[in-house]
Amino acid sequence: MRTLTRAGALSAVAVAALLAAPSAHATPPGDNGTVKIHDASTGEELRRNEPHVCTFYLDAFGFDSVQDVDWHIEAWAPTAGVKGETVKSGEITLDGQGHGRTEDLSLPDGHYKLFWNFDGENGSAKHKVFWTECEDSDDTDDGNPGDGTATPSGSASASPSASASQPAVAAGTPSASSSPSAQANPGDLAETGSGAPVGLLSGVAAVLVAAGGYLVFRRRKAS
Repeated sequence: MRTLTRAGALSAVAVAALLAAPSAHATPPGDNGTVKIHDASTGEELRRNEPHVCTFYLDAFGFDSVQDVDWHIEAWAPTAGVKGETVKSGEITLDGQGHGRTEDLSLPDGHYKLFWNFDGENGSAKHKVFWTECEDSDDTDDGNPGDGTATPSGSASASPSASASQPAVAAGTPSASSSPSAQANPGDLAETGSGAPVGLLSGVAAVLVAAGGYLVFRRRKAS
């Protein structure tokens, strides 16, 4: 009986040790979870990192329940003007499942590094290196409106000049109508000039008439 009792006790101790073994090897609180860079159009359920984005957000999975996180983003080589300069920062409290996401973020095109620090961490912060690339979409957007605005402005500038030229023609028409008055002046001068010979001829005619009358008078007196 003692042998059976001892065997049962040893079995119970072995089972207890086996049950306790997983908890002894479990990950300590604080260092669980991962954070991903996601494009703003990507759903939160995706657990794949997207290192090339335009507008983006930070998406955290598998952290401890209701864990507080402080994060910041630094400019990084090769595009950083000053390497290690913090360009954006924030904080977030994760939900009961250790999940959370930031609001949508944006940065100038370049290379950056995320530092994700959280309460209770035993190691170093979580890191992610990524690129922001919005240049192509901006060029396309700027080009189309630029072309569109250039065309209306050109047509607008052309139409006023055309309308301005029309009044000029109209103004030219009255000036043409006023030209007869200018022609009338030379005509008046011509008439004035012709008036001088007519007067002279009239004087000569008067002299001739007087001379003729004198001759007739003398001829009658002589007879």
